[in-house]
Amino acid sequence: MPGWEDELERWLMPFLDRLGHKTRQRMCPLYVAGLIGPGDRKSVQPMAERLATSNYDQLHHFIADGVWEATPLETELLNQADRLVGGSDAVLVIDDTSLPKKGERSVGVAAQYASALGKTANCQTLVSLTLARGEVPVMVALRLFLPDSWTSDMSRLKRARVPVEHRTPRSKPEIALAEIDRAMAANVRFGCVLADAGYGLSAPFRQGLTERGLAWAVGIPRHLKVYPVDVKLIWPITKVRGNHESTTCPISYRLRQNKCWPAPNGKP
Repeated sequence: MPGWEDELERWLMPFLDRLGHKTRQRMCPLYVAGLIGPGDRKSVQPMAERLATSNYDQLHHFIADGVWEATPLETELLNQADRLVGGSDAVLVIDDTSLPKKGERSVGVAAQYASALGKTANCQTLVSLTLARGEVPVMVALRLFLPDSWTSDMSRLKRARVPVEHRTPRSKPEIALAEIDRAMAANVRFGCVLADAGYGLSAPFRQGLTERGLAWAVGIPRHLKVYPVDVKLIWPITKVRGNHESTTCPISYRLRQNKCWPAPNGKP
């Protein structure tokens, strides 16, 4: 489609304003165009060659060394998503997405369930939030999940330069609730939260949605028991029989002369 680059830059304009730096504003459209444009190789050098730009070094710096505050961009994404599909009939979908990997140095990579492959594999897993209305989805958040093999290894976290605030273990439902809070703080409009059984299994997640006053529908595994709200569960009381002279034998015993003897009438 001719002229799509100009249309892309017009769409990116609110985000470019949030970047501030002029070089970043110039490199960002080039990088995004390289990602969504033709060509299989999406590393910086072949993208720069396809875009016929002599700014390889600046493009590489934009990706590898550029540091900027992500919050303004994330807030703008929420604003634009709400403008496009937000409303009382919109839904906020919570799900996982996975990135299969062969190595072990990418942050968060581990042997875990890969939704893209339908099996356990070496991959990164991200918690995703998608705002959707009708048949139009807009992804508004992707947050990397760090498994125990990462959060329990401080030297590995430091070597990969994981920010200090992200080194604390967090479950996927906890990450999802934090992202929902961020969307609500930005006044994103949606009528219901949807999630599959991977999140519906978590009672704290379901309770968190209710505490936030949200309507929700989540999948649950078939073995999960559901009770009406007026049902009260009574837990059995474990009674401990015997005294300090009792042993773990099937009936009560007394210790006499270093031997176990049955107590009279089976009582201690």
